[in-house]
Amino acid sequence: MEAAGPPGSLRRAPCRLLLTLLVFSFACEACKKVVFNMPSKLEADKMVGRVNLKECLRSADLIQSSDPDFRVLDDGSVYTASTIVLSDEKRSFTIWLSDMKKQIQKEITVFLEHQTKVLSKRHTKETVLRRSKRRWAPIPCSMQENSLGPFPLFLQQVQSDAAQNYTVFYSISGRGVDQEPLNLFFIEKNTGNLYCTRPVDREEYDIFDLIAYASTEDGYSADLPLPLPIRVEDENDNHPIFTETTYNFEVSESSRLGVTVGVVCATDRDEPDTMHTRLKYSILEQTPRSPGLFSVHPSTGVITIASQYLDREVVDKYTLIMKVQDMDGQFFGLTGTSTCIITVQDSNDHAPSFRQNAYKVSVEENAFNVEILRIPIEDKDLINTANWRANFTILKGNENGHFKISTDEKTNEGILYVVKPLNYEENHQVVLEIEVSNEAPFTKDVPFRVTSMNTALVTVLVKDQDEGPECNPTAQYVWIKENSAVGSKINGYKAYDPETKSSNGLRYKKLYDPEGWITIDEKSGSIKTSKILDREAATSRNDLYNITVLAIGQDGRSCTGTLVISIEDVNDNAPEIRQNYLVICKPKMAYTDIAAVDPDDLIHGAPFYFSMPNASPEINRIWTLSKVNDTAARLSYRKNAEFQEYNIPITVKDREGQSATKTLRVNLCDCTHPSQCVATSRSAGGISLGKWAILAILLGVALLSSVLLTLVCGVVGARKKKGVPEDLAQQNLIISNTEAPGDDKVCSANGFMTQTINHSGQGICNTMGSGIKNGGQETIEMMKGGHQTLESCRGHHHSHTLDSCRGGHMEMDNSRYNYSDWHSFTQPRLREKLDLCNQNEDHVPSQDYVLTYNYEGRGSPVGSVGCCSEKQEEDGLDFLNHLEAKFTALAETCTKR
Repeated sequence: MEAAGPPGSLRRAPCRLLLTLLVFSFACEACKKVVFNMPSKLEADKMVGRVNLKECLRSADLIQSSDPDFRVLDDGSVYTASTIVLSDEKRSFTIWLSDMKKQIQKEITVFLEHQTKVLSKRHTKETVLRRSKRRWAPIPCSMQENSLGPFPLFLQQVQSDAAQNYTVFYSISGRGVDQEPLNLFFIEKNTGNLYCTRPVDREEYDIFDLIAYASTEDGYSADLPLPLPIRVEDENDNHPIFTETTYNFEVSESSRLGVTVGVVCATDRDEPDTMHTRLKYSILEQTPRSPGLFSVHPSTGVITIASQYLDREVVDKYTLIMKVQDMDGQFFGLTGTSTCIITVQDSNDHAPSFRQNAYKVSVEENAFNVEILRIPIEDKDLINTANWRANFTILKGNENGHFKISTDEKTNEGILYVVKPLNYEENHQVVLEIEVSNEAPFTKDVPFRVTSMNTALVTVLVKDQDEGPECNPTAQYVWIKENSAVGSKINGYKAYDPETKSSNGLRYKKLYDPEGWITIDEKSGSIKTSKILDREAATSRNDLYNITVLAIGQDGRSCTGTLVISIEDVNDNAPEIRQNYLVICKPKMAYTDIAAVDPDDLIHGAPFYFSMPNASPEINRIWTLSKVNDTAARLSYRKNAEFQEYNIPITVKDREGQSATKTLRVNLCDCTHPSQCVATSRSAGGISLGKWAILAILLGVALLSSVLLTLVCGVVGARKKKGVPEDLAQQNLIISNTEAPGDDKVCSANGFMTQTINHSGQGICNTMGSGIKNGGQETIEMMKGGHQTLESCRGHHHSHTLDSCRGGHMEMDNSRYNYSDWHSFTQPRLREKLDLCNQNEDHVPSQDYVLTYNYEGRGSPVGSVGCCSEKQEEDGLDFLNHLEAKFTALAETCTKR
């Protein structure tokens, strides 16, 4: 089978060549020649050879042959268009290569030569070619887009070699035949001619892949199905279109040349990479019509700045009409347009400026937080932006911080305030230098727009006012030694009149004095101490004592100041050990640390020196002191120390020799933690007696003994009046140290309920006191340091008589005393004494001195232990009449005058 072009194609070839030569009316350049060897006869659609087109013209977009018997493909392959017979030995033709864009054309001359040896070999191969059915193969075929016909339009003819021996029928299938678009192509069944029925749009269908079939009458396939592609040649029938109808761009007015504003882009539906889709961009029109402000790159569509005359204050928006044209911008190309709006953004290219260079304003002295001046400015930049908003700065004249300047957000004016009172006596006027700038930094690319009106001078005149006294400085300091004598005079607080710079005529009063230590002289302001100043007092801190002073002028105006008294410390406090009771668990704890504090200043305090100068030899043998640091010592015991509580006197001395001694109770305990011994100590404290408790008991025993002795003396004296045997009186008194009960009768303490005071104060008892008898009752008055003698004994509402040792009965001479008098006298004094005994060294109630005995129940065989109790039972005194000889002799001795 073979395919051939239409019969008129050869006739149209010279016309087409002539048209091409008319369009490209420019000189051609020749490339190197090419020689092909071929047989004397060559069938159609046979490859002759291949030419390297890229070597001649790489950018060629149009390839044509001067000989219609040969066609050249894009890759340089040369095929025969019909059967070629070489009549002579040589034949030639020309290949034209054209670049439509650059308008360049080059040509390649091809020579065809005939060689006998080659022909003989090729004849052999040619026979092989005919037998291999090389003609039934895909044949390139194309049709023009939007063709005008006439329709049906002949495209090409397909033939099968089997038609030489059989009757063959042709058919086709594929898109455009039995697929959409239907019935676009058809083939003549008998001849194999392929036709197109209507125009085709390449943008809708760019290629049709048909399948050709050759079959006999009985349905036998003479050849395999033949792919038959039909390519639609593009026609420039689509205008380029911008991607957006309107483009919006922004650019700063201070932008430099070449800065990109934006990019426009267009598309073309025609075949890519052809002249039909090669686009060129340009600016048709600019509004307003300023000269050459913008430019666009013809190929990329990038819009850039082409001038430095962008000024938002002149024109803030530009409108460009953009044009795009295909065919690389040639006049016959199709075009499209779009609108581009460019907004000029404001930049800080106009500095703010004052309307005038100098201002003058006045203000009352002592006024503050008042507005004194508004300063307007001018700025051409965009309103209510950082390029327009002003910042004001006081460059000079505000070193003392009297002024402040801010910006009015609405008017953009500078507002000058006085925030700190001005003093007319110090300065009559103040000159301020004020600068204005914008919030945004100034654009340095436009130096020609900088103005010199960005600073101004403001003269502030201070008006004088009649003022009261001034307390300056507010806090004044004086120094006083601690423990200074009352009435010590020191310079006090001084205020002055700002008009006269003098303190004359001012009066002073004390407003606040925490401890009442100071008195102030009303006229001079000097102070005196009304009490002794104690630096360690609670109200003074950091050795400073503050009092508030009021200074009053003649017109009643006043000011307030603080007089700060710095108290110079003296060493009037000894270091003190804060611990009272310590527990050491032996053997787990080998020592305990003792710390001392001194409320005096550091120069009178540490280092402290710890010692035990007043300790007993036993304490010094068991306990030792060693230094830990400047304020603490370590108390250690020796290994042979016994478990018990020790009273250890420790003396602490500061660096200047001020010392104090404190007795520490140290409990050396068998424990693992001190809390165990503390608990044991508390539980055992209910039955232990302190030293004051023991002393109270001893005093009670001594009082009971004196009562008993006085009673015995009185009885013996009465017996002496009746007569005492001479032999008994001569007996000596025997000192007995036995504590065991003897044979003598024991006098019950409960039998003596009252005591009387011996008025005469005579006898061996050497009693001192006074007694006043009144109608049988006696008022008792105890004198400090005196001794009391019990002259008679009586029970509650009963009188007792004492018989003499000789058995006589004698009534006491009106020695009747009221029990209630004795009770009211002794009870308060005993309770007061016991309360004093119940306190430790710090006058704090302690639980280890006098303790209250709990009730132990009834039936005690020993009776009460209180000889001075309020028991009001009556006990007989008959045992006095049965005293033995030794006691009788003692009684007689006591009654001797």
